[in-house]
Amino acid sequence: MNRSVSSRPRYPELLPVLLGLTAVALAAAEPAGHPVSPLTRAHAHNDYEHPRPLLDALDHGFCSVEADIHWVDGELLVAHDLHQTRPGRTLEALYLKPLRQRAQQHGGSIYAETAPFTLLIDFKSDAQRTYTTLKPLLEAYRDILTEFRPDSTRTNAVTVILSGNRPRDAVAAEPVRYAAIDGRLGDLSTQVSVHLIPLVSDNWRSHFRWRGAGPLAAAEREKLAGIVRQAHQQGRRIRFWAIPDTPDAWREMHRAGVDLINTDNLSGLRAFLSELPAED
Repeated sequence: MNRSVSSRPRYPELLPVLLGLTAVALAAAEPAGHPVSPLTRAHAHNDYEHPRPLLDALDHGFCSVEADIHWVDGELLVAHDLHQTRPGRTLEALYLKPLRQRAQQHGGSIYAETAPFTLLIDFKSDAQRTYTTLKPLLEAYRDILTEFRPDSTRTNAVTVILSGNRPRDAVAAEPVRYAAIDGRLGDLSTQVSVHLIPLVSDNWRSHFRWRGAGPLAAAEREKLAGIVRQAHQQGRRIRFWAIPDTPDAWREMHRAGVDLINTDNLSGLRAFLSELPAED
């Protein structure tokens, strides 16, 4: 008896999964023959609000991105506000999976040219519940993540730093972890370990009066330089949010040595930094 050959997939329930995995891999892959130069001081603030979260930042060479997360029914969903969360827009799908794909593509680096990369995860929901869900997820990606211990840091392709509702005590109590804590300016006056707080961020408007109109006052410029100097003496990086998102402000941040320059304007900051003389 002759049997007709069916054109249907043998396992139709697997097709959406395979298509989804293929889409992630293709989207995260860097275009062949067009390597982008990494910008180690460029930070994509509210990165997830761009048309292609993470991927737009990578296309512009950014070496730091920020993702706000909410704990929703056991999942970590990426959005600024809770009502903006959507199924499927998880931290893993939008950030961790494509970052692993890029690290594998480049032999352990996010870019073809080796450069440090920071994933700043901003907790918008309860700190302990959110971290309880995040911790095993980070452990599943430890092959690409920086490892922190009380007295050492082993740098890897991606360094995760937790901000927002930070689970500081829970993280500090762990002997081995795959995330550090985003500090505040007050931490510069303490003896807190650089292996717990390698980055210090704060609200520009809480410490400076300049809002971008006219030149930055000499006294404020010196204050900024002093903060940066203090952070660097302790081996920490520094970042400010709520800065004026303009070339004048980027210039002041760059001149003072601010390590991560905050922006929502990916192409603008890339053009600005690309036109500066190469740093030693």
